[in-house]
Amino acid sequence: MIVRDLAKESLTRRRVDGTGWTSVRLLLKDDGMGFSFHITTIHAGAELQMHYKNHLESVFCMEGTGSIEDLATGERHAIRPGVMYALNENDKHVLRADASGPMMMACVFNPPVIGNEVHGPDGAYPTESKLSESA
Repeated sequence: MIVRDLAKESLTRRRVDGTGWTSVRLLLKDDGMGFSFHITTIHAGAELQMHYKNHLESVFCMEGTGSIEDLATGERHAIRPGVMYALNENDKHVLRADASGPMMMACVFNPPVIGNEVHGPDGAYPTESKLSESA
């Protein structure tokens, strides 16, 4: 059984800060679950263009409001507490948090991340082999 406390893990290497976001990775590849689980805060007013070419992601909004735009279709969806979206086709997208406050999201990645990934210039997390090459 794995039990982790978000507040405690926020003070460890499991906290990763990126431009416009902070993620606490509660489950990682080395936990052996086959996916990783993160609580990610999207900072107020942030506009993040992302393209997870190497991962599938599912996101559940727990707090805050914003929108997600599918860059292939131009379609935009409102994000608010209780809304889930899944990037089931490695969808290139823009996630926007309203200026009124941050969004808190529960995120699942497959394959799991190893822990220190941040978005590259293309908006993607690198594969584990690319991380190993740069270490």
